[in-house]
Amino acid sequence: MGGGLAGLTAAIACAEGGAAVVLHEAHHTLGGRARSTATPYVANDGTHVFYSDGLPWRWLDERGLVRPYAPLRPGHLARARFRRGGRLTGRPPAGLLRMILRRGLKAPVDEDFGSWATRRFGAEAARAAAGLLGVVTYDADPGRLSAAFAWERIQRVFALRYPSVRYVIGGWGRVIDRMAARARDLGVRVETGSRVDRLPEGRVIVATSLDAARGLLGDDSLRWESGRAVLLDLAVRADPRDLFLVSDLDEGGFLERYSLPDPSLAPAGESLVQMEMPMRPGEPKAVALGRLERIADLALPGWRGRVTWRRDAVAAGRSGALDLPGTSWRDRPAVERGDGVWLTGDQVAAPGLLAEVSINSALAAARAALASRSLSRRAA
Repeated sequence: MGGGLAGLTAAIACAEGGAAVVLHEAHHTLGGRARSTATPYVANDGTHVFYSDGLPWRWLDERGLVRPYAPLRPGHLARARFRRGGRLTGRPPAGLLRMILRRGLKAPVDEDFGSWATRRFGAEAARAAAGLLGVVTYDADPGRLSAAFAWERIQRVFALRYPSVRYVIGGWGRVIDRMAARARDLGVRVETGSRVDRLPEGRVIVATSLDAARGLLGDDSLRWESGRAVLLDLAVRADPRDLFLVSDLDEGGFLERYSLPDPSLAPAGESLVQMEMPMRPGEPKAVALGRLERIADLALPGWRGRVTWRRDAVAAGRSGALDLPGTSWRDRPAVERGDGVWLTGDQVAAPGLLAEVSINSALAAARAALASRSLSRRAA
């Protein structure tokens, strides 16, 4: 139930294991938050990249679902900057650099990241790291999160090695199209526009948001902390002065001209830019957009006169799980719900970074469903 990244992963894995699978998707198109807009401006629903150093990428790549792709290149990184003190710089604070270079250090689960990082690396480095984490948490105050949760993301995403970031040519919508085609080739019956308000008989994998899962499963405990951010997509006429990436150490914002590694995403002579700014508690959308546009002013000179396409949105509870002090991924809503029902998605009890949680949880659910007896106790 659900035709996003988790639902399609589960459907493929179950069908590969010999199960007869029906996939229900309430919308008329598949993809969920992995959808992309149609040409000529191919924008993802939020900041999307794959990381090639984990199981989810390997699983997708083995099935030919993420090629061709473009990696980050040294020339791209040469056009990356940090926003610090309201200005752009090519160098992070020395304390933040020491933090990024530190390997083998374990952070505690039961202490907040701000306190732990300040004690280990100093207040300036801790504040800068919190800004760096805005793009992967969608949270205005990452210092409040579990130190172990935040530290894992710093070590994984920002380590100074050749980046494992991969951009699928044509956007994430291409991945969804390939996943849907593979599912159908395996015999999965894909039903779009199929809104289901109660669990069908048999083994069921629920691959919806936690909000929808609460209603389907009648379980109000299916809740977890998530982020809230404003998103801005811009298409601008190309200018050689435009930067590729800005990481905002002041406020946690982020800008990426992601048509640079994949020019197919925008018409010739134009650039496609995606921006994100975590929203403060109670902050109106217009105010958060204003803060985000100040980053565009620095990274894209004269952008307001070059805009050819624009859209903005608020992403609330759509950015994956955030683990507070004293919790880890193991404490999130369990994949196994009992009676032949499993729950998947980016906020459940599975490891990984952002969308990787969806894939890992879907694979775990598929393995369990295939291993279960032919009929659940509920169906029997």
